[in-house]
Amino acid sequence: MARMVAERSDAIAPLAEVFREHGYEGASLALIGKATGLGKGSLYHFFPNGKEEMVRAVLGEIGQWFEDAVYSPLRNESDANGAIGAMLDATDQYFRSGRRVCLVGALAVANTRDLFAQAIRGYFVSWVDALQSALIRQGRDADQSRILAEEAVLAIQGAIVLSRALDDPAVFQRAIDQLRGRLVIENDASNNRGTIDDSSQNEGCLV
Repeated sequence: MARMVAERSDAIAPLAEVFREHGYEGASLALIGKATGLGKGSLYHFFPNGKEEMVRAVLGEIGQWFEDAVYSPLRNESDANGAIGAMLDATDQYFRSGRRVCLVGALAVANTRDLFAQAIRGYFVSWVDALQSALIRQGRDADQSRILAEEAVLAIQGAIVLSRALDDPAVFQRAIDQLRGRLVIENDASNNRGTIDDSSQNEGCLV
């Protein structure tokens, strides 16, 4: 059943799922209309530039959620271990233990990459930069931190693909657990998990 869409912002979550499931080229206006409950006229009222504007709106929402829930804490939290643990928890929930396609990653490897290059690059650069800053605050060398940050984001993206290909969420969970062991320095009895605002995670899961 299509969600009730009264404003442009209401359409973002169903649009995201259509593009995840069908890709940019495969997401026809018929499929988009069915998911949003909007006719062609209403779709173009909210998104005058069509599918390209829809995807840009979705990418904007995704980027903002990651900024609030992942990048900003990694950059700014005094407890770097907690921020990294929270990143891993948020990532696990956002990608539904590997069951959810990373739309940004999917666009990056499709022929739409150049069309959305700035948003795609910004998503990955921001993630790597923010994680590197947290790793440095742990006391690690800057070069080592950069390599670890890149490897972590690569491992997450690869785990999403492999988990979905094998239809086995345990693959993604093992990758998260392995990253926790590599990235979080054990210094207390907190079980290496960060504190996250559950409401932010639940909201973020919409896009």
